[in-house]
Amino acid sequence: MDRIILWSLLIIGITLFFSSLRKPPIKNWILIFSLSSCFSTFFGVLVVEKKMLEYPARFLSNYFSSSVLYEYLLFPVVCIYFYQTTYRSRYHNIVLQCILYTTVLTIIEFFFERYTELIKYHTWTWKYTFISTFLLMMFIRFLIQLINRKDRYI
Repeated sequence: MDRIILWSLLIIGITLFFSSLRKPPIKNWILIFSLSSCFSTFFGVLVVEKKMLEYPARFLSNYFSSSVLYEYLLFPVVCIYFYQTTYRSRYHNIVLQCILYTTVLTIIEFFFERYTELIKYHTWTWKYTFISTFLLMMFIRFLIQLINRKDRYI
């Protein structure tokens, strides 16, 4: 069952990725995807290597101990959609939407931890997931905003 879930998430992730690139500015979407992949991989490896959690069932398990699917595809795609839905939003709405996205991701992870072999917590909890995801999404959101602001002055 875990492999079916992984393959389903892969198909959903690829579909959502290409769907997110349909409207401009595509350079923003690619930059968000790249930055969120980089940061989530960095933090994901730290957490896994510190044995705070593990991914018993994962893609490329011979090469990676962390979740390649989540860190390189699913989380970056969610970040693209988060930025797209907050593109013209004020700070208050950005924070509320980030809470919404983070809550959904945390609930999904919680159920995967509880009912599948996709993820197992050791010293990690859903609270850490919520906080780290929220902070990372907000950081990437404002980093892209800063890059775009600097881009206008060049």
